[in-house]
Amino acid sequence: MSDDALATDVMIVGGGPIGMTLAIDLDALGIRCVIANTETDTRWHPKGATQNARTMEHYRRLGISRQLRSLGLPQDFPLDVGYFTRLTGWELARLSLPSEREKMEVVANAGPVDQVPEPLLRCNQMYSEAFFLRHIQTLDRVDVRFGWQCLDFAEHKDGVTAEIEDVNTGRRQTVRALYLVGCDGGRGLTRRKLGVRYGGESSGSEYHYLDGRMVSTYVNAPGFLRRIPHRLCWQYWTVNTDVRCMSMVLDGSDDVTFGTMLRGPEDQIDEGRIARAFLAAYGSDIELKFYDHRPWTAGHALVADSFGAGRVLLCGDAAHLFTPTGGFGLNTGVDDAINLGWKLAASVQGWGGADLLASYEVERRAIALRNTAAGRQFVHSIGATPISAAINEDSPAGEAARRKAGDYLSGFGEEFASLGVQLGARYDGSPIISGDGTSPPPDDLAVYTPSATPGGRAPHLWLKDRSSLYDQCDQGFTLLRFRGTSADTRPIEAAARSRGVPLKVVEIDHPEGRDLYQRDLALIRPDLIVAWRGNRLPGDCAALIERCVGGPAA
Repeated sequence: MSDDALATDVMIVGGGPIGMTLAIDLDALGIRCVIANTETDTRWHPKGATQNARTMEHYRRLGISRQLRSLGLPQDFPLDVGYFTRLTGWELARLSLPSEREKMEVVANAGPVDQVPEPLLRCNQMYSEAFFLRHIQTLDRVDVRFGWQCLDFAEHKDGVTAEIEDVNTGRRQTVRALYLVGCDGGRGLTRRKLGVRYGGESSGSEYHYLDGRMVSTYVNAPGFLRRIPHRLCWQYWTVNTDVRCMSMVLDGSDDVTFGTMLRGPEDQIDEGRIARAFLAAYGSDIELKFYDHRPWTAGHALVADSFGAGRVLLCGDAAHLFTPTGGFGLNTGVDDAINLGWKLAASVQGWGGADLLASYEVERRAIALRNTAAGRQFVHSIGATPISAAINEDSPAGEAARRKAGDYLSGFGEEFASLGVQLGARYDGSPIISGDGTSPPPDDLAVYTPSATPGGRAPHLWLKDRSSLYDQCDQGFTLLRFRGTSADTRPIEAAARSRGVPLKVVEIDHPEGRDLYQRDLALIRPDLIVAWRGNRLPGDCAALIERCVGGPAA
């Protein structure tokens, strides 16, 4: 270990979107961190493009949702998903989805109990990650070490010591932190050193698209959009017996990402074969300029057996690996980071109980199992698309084949919506949730039913000044007090002060909101989860606070 030790609160290993989100959250919570990332910059290669409604709620609270919505595609660009025999051939099906401007117009006119203050955003990760890096470089509490790799770490009774190295100069530095979080992906150092294994279902047969070894190609094709004789789409699928692939528009220009399958475990990237596949998918000759090709494996539904131990924790892909269908991987990781962030802050600042960090795995591992299963379900659906050899024929048989495939593909809407997955995650049974004996709505991957039953997302409200309820919530706990109640909140305020727990009381004059919450009082966690509700405070407010922060009462 080197002698020039650097002291911080949290060491983050891995500077992808999850690591950077955690760093932004920790900064907002008043926590110092060092974030080390082996690559010197974010990857300028297309990746996932879905920041779902729950993720955007978190980004709103961190003050960056508006900036993110200005990235990538033009505001009026259609976000339709289209399925074609070839892109210049027959259209099989279309999922019509609103543009960014149309979504935000709906928000501007939404009713008082509308549940989507921040609609899902289609913005490729290469744009959002570049923004995140610029943003964390402006944060006083974040020491950004891009171009530094973590070589090793060791946990001690009162902290973690990590050794990092500048990949360009070989300079080494010791980081002494209270906690270390591995956001370094499926093959990263942190999970391997902890000896944690994945369980679940991995990629399958190598024969189904998005279920095996893939290549993501970043390509410029001049005239790509102009020469397709159909209404614009954000995502174009080619579906026939010769080629299965997906092309995704990145910023409204002719730069696209194109996905193809490798033919087996030993197959290598062959640019000539990729070019032929692109032209076959497009359906006519078009000039191609390749920027880059990246191999990856699709079809995973894997969850780590443990989300960490002691002072070392796993987050994002280090804790779970997804197939990309539904966009669940990134968004599950962001929800991990927000769940973990306030618990780390509480532990560093001294108001978190001894069992608070253990609740991270209790709450998030169950959600990882739920969401990986949902993503895997979509993979099976894609593989089962009925494709007849006649689908490219200009004949009655071809028309029938196209109708059959189109009817099937038209049912894929939930892959691109799935509001139940996005907003419906619940922590029922968590030791830091104070239940009230009521049953939550059934878990439905497609449909979100708002409920203030403790353990789930705090139902959203638009307040009279058109601010969001979430804008009123502090980085600590927030106690909602619906107007008209005679309940005295001073006992819980005193209990929180005595324990050092940040608590803000917000008076809510909102009859529809009171009907939705079904109680006069509701205690909201920093991650916008209902921790407790009631018409009056419990007799022992100190015990309630203790339970919600992972103390002995839990």
